[in-house]
Amino acid sequence: MTEPLSLLTALLLGLFGASHCLVMCGGVAAAAGQLDTQHRVRASLLFNFGRITSYTLAGLIVGSLGLWLSSLHEALMITLRSIAGVMLILMGLYVARWALWLTRIEQLGQLFWRRIQPHAQKRLGRSDPASQWLLGMLWGWLPCGLIYSTLSWVAANGQPAMGALTMFVFGLGTFPAILSAGLASASVMNIIRHQWARNIAGLLLIGYGCWTLASVWQPAMFAAA
Repeated sequence: MTEPLSLLTALLLGLFGASHCLVMCGGVAAAAGQLDTQHRVRASLLFNFGRITSYTLAGLIVGSLGLWLSSLHEALMITLRSIAGVMLILMGLYVARWALWLTRIEQLGQLFWRRIQPHAQKRLGRSDPASQWLLGMLWGWLPCGLIYSTLSWVAANGQPAMGALTMFVFGLGTFPAILSAGLASASVMNIIRHQWARNIAGLLLIGYGCWTLASVWQPAMFAAA
């Protein structure tokens, strides 16, 4: 995968998947800011930095796993890249709101989330910086089809450092939406909410997904180019 293009894709995924992030994390972000009204900006920033920390760590882990799987057999890398291409297409459909099949993937992480949720809830009522950052970090593991799909794409890259950077950029893409929820301001979402912007982003992601699949199954064509 071309790195600048991968990072741009990750940013688009986070930015235009923000409405789903608002559903999943917006209420918690708003609650964290309201509990610490004197330092609302700090509370919102720490919560978001905690989320992005978890995304980055997940990218590192999944990227390492992809590297290990690809070293076992070349066919596994072909499979991972094929899955990545399909996931990009599904994410494009999701971002444009043409199909919401990705939400079904969230069920896969429920068992893991049940172990984390009690620890996250214990920190929801605390106003110290460490607890606010940890709350965001714990909430970063909330089952989310958009995140899981992005991680499957990161795994196909097979590069731990790039995987961490990609998920970091993805987290930055979600940052405006969740920050606005924490500060009770929706002005930053005006452009994202327009359907034409979603359509453009969706088409770009679908195009990148098709390109990924073609690069896997038609290597001779790309080699000649």
